Amino acid sequence: MEIHVEVEGPDDPRNLEVDLDFPREWLEFTDPDDADHLIRADMTWLLSNWTCVYGNGCHGIVEGRPEQGCCSHGAFFTDDDDKKRVRAAAKRLSPEHWQYYRKGFKNYTETDTIDGENPALRTATRPGAGCVFQNDPDFPGGGGCALHGQALRDGVHPLEYKPDVCWQLPVRRDQDWRKRPDGTKVLVSTLGEFDRRGWGEGGHDLHWWCTSSPEAHVGALRLYQEYEPELTALIGKAAYTRLAELCVARVEQGMIAPHPATVAARKLIPIRPV
Repeated sequence: MEIHVEVEGPDDPRNLEVDLDFPREWLEFTDPDDADHLIRADMTWLLSNWTCVYGNGCHGIVEGRPEQGCCSHGAFFTDDDDKKRVRAAAKRLSPEHWQYYRKGFKNYTETDTIDGENPALRTATRPGAGCVFQNDPDFPGGGGCALHGQALRDGVHPLEYKPDVCWQLPVRRDQDWRKRPDGTKVLVSTLGEFDRRGWGEGGHDLHWWCTSSPEAHVGALRLYQEYEPELTALIGKAAYTRLAELCVARVEQGMIAPHPATVAARKLIPIRPV
C-alpha cells in the first residue's frame, strides 16, 4: 500500500491519506424492479469501514477550520427538486435553532461556478466561515448543520432536508445510458467513492479529505450498512436489498482488493465489522 505524501510538512493530515489509485473490485447486477436498470457498484468502497468523523477527528477541508468539516464552501444544488426540498426544510427553521438565520431562499443562496465558467446556485457562505446553515459548535441551539438538526427533531432522516451533495457524500452516483451490442439500452447507475477527484481540480488542494484517510475508516459497520437509507434513495429499495445480499456474499468469500485506508486503520485500531 502506498501513502500519498506530496504534502507541505510532517503535520499535514494528508500524510496519512492513501494514494488515489489502487486496485478495486466492481460488481454489476440488474435492478430486480427494472430490467433496464443496471447497478455498477464499487465493492472496495462499499465494503470499507469508512464513517463520518465530523466533530470527532475531522480535520476539515480548509486548514484551521476543522469545525466546518466539508461545509466550508457551501453546497451546490443539483436540480429544482433539490432546491425545493431545501426551501421547504429552511421554512421549518427559526433563530432558536439556526444561528445565522435568514428568511427567504434568495437570502441564503448565491450564484457561483463549479468549473470556473458556468454559473450555478449554491447555499450561501459567510466571509471567512462556512455554509450559512452551519451553526458554531457552541451554539445553544445545537452545533453543526441546522437542516440536519431540524430533521432529527422532526424525526425524519436528514436526507429529506439537506442538499443532495450533503447527504450523498461520500458516495458518488453517476448515471448514463449504455447501448448494448443488440441495440437495447440500459441505464447504468455507478456507485463509487467521492474521492478528491470528485471535487474537480480543486479537490487536490483540499487541506484533508476523509475518504482517503485511515482516520475515517474506523466504523463498526461496513459503508453499505451505515448508508442504507442514502443508498436506497439513490438506487431504490429492491436494488439496495440485492446489493446488500451481494455485499454479504462478497465478505464471506474474502475480499481481493480491500480499501487500503480500511486496511491501514485496522492495523491501528482492530475493527470487527458486522
